[in-house]
Amino acid sequence: FLPADALNATAKFVATPEGTALAYGSLVFMALLPIFFGALRSVTCSKSKNSSDMPETITGRDAARFPIIASCTLFGLYLFFKVFSQEYINLLLSVYFFGLGVLALSHTMSPLMSRIFPESFPNKQYQLLFTQGSGESKEEIVNYEFDTKNLVCLVISSVVGVWYLLKKHWIANNLFGLAFALNGVELLHLNNVSTGCILLGGLFVYDVFWVFGTNVMVTVAKSFEAPIKLVFPQDLLEKGLGASNFAMLGLGDIVIPGIFIALLLRFDVSLKKNSRTYFYSSFLAYIFGLGLTIFVMHTFKHAQPALLYLVPACVGFPVIVALIKGELTEMFRHKTDDVLIFTDTDVVV
Repeated sequence: FLPADALNATAKFVATPEGTALAYGSLVFMALLPIFFGALRSVTCSKSKNSSDMPETITGRDAARFPIIASCTLFGLYLFFKVFSQEYINLLLSVYFFGLGVLALSHTMSPLMSRIFPESFPNKQYQLLFTQGSGESKEEIVNYEFDTKNLVCLVISSVVGVWYLLKKHWIANNLFGLAFALNGVELLHLNNVSTGCILLGGLFVYDVFWVFGTNVMVTVAKSFEAPIKLVFPQDLLEKGLGASNFAMLGLGDIVIPGIFIALLLRFDVSLKKNSRTYFYSSFLAYIFGLGLTIFVMHTFKHAQPALLYLVPACVGFPVIVALIKGELTEMFRHKTDDVLIFTDTDVVV
């Protein structure tokens, strides 16, 4: 989590209390959207027939290796920005994230468009199928079914993508960032709570080390012009949509706790008790942890590793609830995605 002055080293910016409150409040609100709706969508996406909608399951081994891979990637980017021209690196990244962002935003918009379009809309079905081999050895590589509504979503997303590519406007950045975050929470599934604790614990150390121990994280965040963060200007009230002094929240601080919160929602569903206790407790814990991050950052005027506050809150609150309800052992042993069969009524929160 970075304040405006950390992102704008060229001039010291002093935000008004109103501008600061608006920026931080907007970042919190934007962070909650992909977690809440991504968790809901994660409940049903495992039954999709489309290869692009199938969730990716994170195992304990994956969780243990992830902080190491993330550290190598982060330090590699740091070296790239030190050795090569920042302009050319960001140009390549812009083109790459343009493609990813268009697909992510289109996938995010698709359910909404299905509700907006009337039933009389001429909606044709299409299928994109790639196979390898022939005969009995034929292997399906890609099997993606889509319709006319999906194509409309793709056109709208492409317009946003061109806007981002040409202007790098913060609103376009946030639209892509929200789409990435929601897709991450929806499609990345932890196989059990123990795996979630391993992942969050490892990234807790990763975040603290790279923010407090070195200047690597802050340097990359300031140099990396890609929609991997949500930003909101603290001078919006003074300069309008052309404002340029941003506070920032990395997508990792949304997606990593978000996939754990989504796991707890699927665990709630598996209990068949018509209760969402663990989901709501972890969701409220996230709000508390993010609020504490902002408070500490604003008090000490220094970038903060948000996972330092989010991980203890998001893990601790549900564990306390499980202890009170006597379901701690069941929560840690349960492998939600292996046994769940969802119905439409199960998704109701």
